[in-house]
Amino acid sequence: MTLIILDAGHGPETPGKRTPDGKLREFHFNVVVAEWVGRFLSAQGIDVHYTHDTSRDVPLRERTAAANRLRADAFVSIHANAYGEGWHQAQGIETYIYPQASKSSAVLASSVQSALIAACKRVDRGVKKADFAVLRDTHMPAILAECGFMSNQTEADLLQNKDYQLQCARALTFGILCWLYTK
Repeated sequence: MTLIILDAGHGPETPGKRTPDGKLREFHFNVVVAEWVGRFLSAQGIDVHYTHDTSRDVPLRERTAAANRLRADAFVSIHANAYGEGWHQAQGIETYIYPQASKSSAVLASSVQSALIAACKRVDRGVKKADFAVLRDTHMPAILAECGFMSNQTEADLLQNKDYQLQCARALTFGILCWLYTK
């Protein structure tokens, strides 16, 4: 049975992870999208495990240790991006992999990035490499998807919109499924 780990990046109280006007905490976007992705994947017969907790900020080490212990097939961390302080012009969607990531991680990232761009019609910032703990410390293909910028007024409005959240969830699901069926 295939097991996908879904991580609603950050936690409900992580400092600074919110829109400049304070209307949206990043976790609120992340958790809604992660839960939709989980429902969609489960409907396809895929096992899903969540690493986040709505009542506390789960440490990164705890998230990656759980994924490794469960021997998941993939780890998908869902985020909303930000740049600088206050409102900014930076915009778009990007997906990250670890600099020394496996080919399978790169294929998963490419599949998810393409699906997000096709569904959400935002600027394509591409697949990038970064030394993020959830990418470095997991023992399976792992990606971190940034679904828009909380620091961009237009994208902040989208991130708070239920239709956009559902678009992101469907795209993430489609990207994961495409990767699974081509493995």
